[in-house]
Amino acid sequence: MKIRGRSRGVGLFLARISHQLSSRGRRGAVPSGVFDPRGAERVLEVRRAPRGEKTPLGAVHRRPQQEVGGICGLVAVVLFGWSGCTCPPCSTPFSDDHQLPDYRLLKILEVAGRQGIATDGERYFNSGSTALYMYSKDGELLAENTEPFADLENAGNHIGDISVHDGELFAGIEWFEDGRGTDIQIAVYDAETLRYKKSVDWDPDSGQVEVSGLAVDAETSSVWMTDWVNGTYVYRYDLATDTYMGKLHLRPAPQWQQGIAAFDGSLYITADDGDAELEEVDNLWRVSAPTAASDAYVTHEKAFTEFRRAGEIEGIDFDREAGEMLVLSNRGKRIVLGMPRGLYPGYDREIHEVYVYRVPDNMTR
Repeated sequence: MKIRGRSRGVGLFLARISHQLSSRGRRGAVPSGVFDPRGAERVLEVRRAPRGEKTPLGAVHRRPQQEVGGICGLVAVVLFGWSGCTCPPCSTPFSDDHQLPDYRLLKILEVAGRQGIATDGERYFNSGSTALYMYSKDGELLAENTEPFADLENAGNHIGDISVHDGELFAGIEWFEDGRGTDIQIAVYDAETLRYKKSVDWDPDSGQVEVSGLAVDAETSSVWMTDWVNGTYVYRYDLATDTYMGKLHLRPAPQWQQGIAAFDGSLYITADDGDAELEEVDNLWRVSAPTAASDAYVTHEKAFTEFRRAGEIEGIDFDREAGEMLVLSNRGKRIVLGMPRGLYPGYDREIHEVYVYRVPDNMTR
């Protein structure tokens, strides 16, 4: 159809260009890569040779689609010169101009497990796909359980992110096969001995089909679980009664969720949303944790530019007494469509590291 009149034609052109550009997405604008040299002299690195451990099923790296911001303003400048934009605000890609909370890297610890991290303020707890570990805050291995599935009533083959509360270690466990989890459970272990105590079965009617991590929120007496396969919701269980209480709709849903922690009224979710093949960084997302609401809006909290190499981000927790955030990340192993495909150049094994950050001053300690 031919449209007469210059103003209408130009308006249609602008609408089409804006729609096409904003709907296509593009690669992330945050530079990824090697450890940020700024402040490197303040970082303490503790290395320990971890035990060998197989890669779990399901660690896929895919590039997230990000919206291009400011399209209307850009086209208007090119065609007319700036005269203001009356359309709704456009999303902006992550960049150095994007003001994010200032998490300052303090130290890096190498651990044996590749899945989860938690702390009780005195020690660090670490999960592998099939094992549990306890460390001092200096990185000394204090205890381990290499057979965490032995006493389970329902079979498991994968542990996700973990959480510790009131002398007990909580682990999200499942039998993962063919792209989804079955027999999902909240397994509870003694935090002193790492011995199994009990399990809470998941509610299959909830719609959850995988558990990549869990977090105890003592303030609301809740246990929250993430789903790596479909991250549209996080699922809440009552800490006292072990009852399924409902799910929270994440808007929008972070892609490929791996870890979760509750801190000061919010949930913090790590997402393996950067493509390691393209050296894209992974990200941290924050959402309020209302127990009465059906949905909540998600905001971008941090891009992990400090990681020495793009790889797999995993678990997260907060040391409330020390005012620190702990984030686990893996590097070295090349994983394509959930399967290991050898190592990246320069690596003879996969390395699992806990990055310890000082939380921003305006966050509650």
